[in-house]
Amino acid sequence: MSVMPTESLHKNESLIKQRTAAGTRQAIYQAVWRWHFYAGILFAPFLIILAFSGGVYLFKPQIENVMYKDMLTVREVGETPMSTEAIIAKTLKAYPDTTISSVTLPDSPSASYKMSAIRNGAPTTMYVDPYTGNVLGMLDTSKTFSAFFKKLHSELVIGGTVANRLVELAACWAIVLLLTGLYLWWPRGKGAIWGTVLPRLSKPGSRQFWRDVHAVPAFWISIVLILIILGGLPWSGIMGPRIDKLANSTNTNAPNFAYSFGAKPESVTVASDIAEDLPWAAESLPVPESAPGGYMKLGVDDAALIADTKNVAKPYTLTLPNGDKGVYTISTAHATPGNSATLHVDAYSGAVLTDVRFADYGVLGKLITYGIAFHEGRLFGWPNQLLGLIACLGLILVAISSYVMWKKRKPDGKLGAPSNPKNKKVTIGVLVIMLICGAIMPLVGISILIVLVLDLFIIRRFKPLRAWFSV
Repeated sequence: MSVMPTESLHKNESLIKQRTAAGTRQAIYQAVWRWHFYAGILFAPFLIILAFSGGVYLFKPQIENVMYKDMLTVREVGETPMSTEAIIAKTLKAYPDTTISSVTLPDSPSASYKMSAIRNGAPTTMYVDPYTGNVLGMLDTSKTFSAFFKKLHSELVIGGTVANRLVELAACWAIVLLLTGLYLWWPRGKGAIWGTVLPRLSKPGSRQFWRDVHAVPAFWISIVLILIILGGLPWSGIMGPRIDKLANSTNTNAPNFAYSFGAKPESVTVASDIAEDLPWAAESLPVPESAPGGYMKLGVDDAALIADTKNVAKPYTLTLPNGDKGVYTISTAHATPGNSATLHVDAYSGAVLTDVRFADYGVLGKLITYGIAFHEGRLFGWPNQLLGLIACLGLILVAISSYVMWKKRKPDGKLGAPSNPKNKKVTIGVLVIMLICGAIMPLVGISILIVLVLDLFIIRRFKPLRAWFSV
């Protein structure tokens, strides 16, 4: 009876371990690819819409300056603007069926004043020459260029909660797609440059060509896209309140209340209920009440003087008091985040009841403010817009190329999804990681649970479905 040499035993054991490790890596790759494939197939159309609408909206200032030039720019710059009160009075006299809720004072002498109003029951934006008080034009607030693309970007134009949640779901899955895509992209060969950081374009139309057109741009834009998505989530319907709650519970948002003249009011009204042009960190601040106390009500010019005295940077929006106990609100989500401000002013005494600036924000509040400014393309001017546009165009290219790749590999009569790995432990492990992502992003978690229910109770029980989905 012969005995295998010790050296040969060690070699065999080493080979077995290597093969086992390689099989595990392949199973992980297969499981991740499967999730990446299904998420891409489902959400690529939504991501194309978001990228297109977001890319256009980035250039909102330039586009609106062309579209509405006659309304946004005065015909002749005068020496001294009329008082804001006189402008409002003249406008109301010319349009008696109008109720003005706010006026935005610009930072340029050649810019018109923007007033938010209700005319014949419809929200209207009015533009007024500050030197003559004449109305240069007016728009239905819900039908402006920015309103359309904002609604397309946040509610797919359809509007309503369902559309908004679909957008949030797609945005959250985009993060998962980018992270899983980076794992699939990760170079596993030494010195692999082509096909990782540079695309192989020598065989146009081939699967390799489209794979590189998909993977390489995705790598280059992945970090920018993740930052853009994270910058938009604070406004979302599900993640937004969770982020706000986290920031407030950890005291890393705006201070609980910057109240100058007394205790924090027990108000159920928050700043976003009454005012426009608010910094995100100040949207949920409770609104104090004015105390009549025999005082005469302040005029709009008095409130504007207080804003100037308090060094609030223009452009800022001055929201007029609503009712006897309403306050003046001075707000600006300034293009320069450090200039953001939210003030509530007693409409009788002129006391500044709330004064919250960027410097008052906590760490998370500041990070989110920067993130939102980056998301909107206003953090560092036109280079920010250009970077955002490149990311949006890249995302559209990545989404379209994914469909071309799918069509090229899809067999007739089947979806063409990557097959399930045979290693059940790996399948469960990757699923657990996905569920952790779902715990962080609830809509992702709910959608994963729906997929699991469909898979276990419908797809696996019907042979045609099982074959089509390659289960």
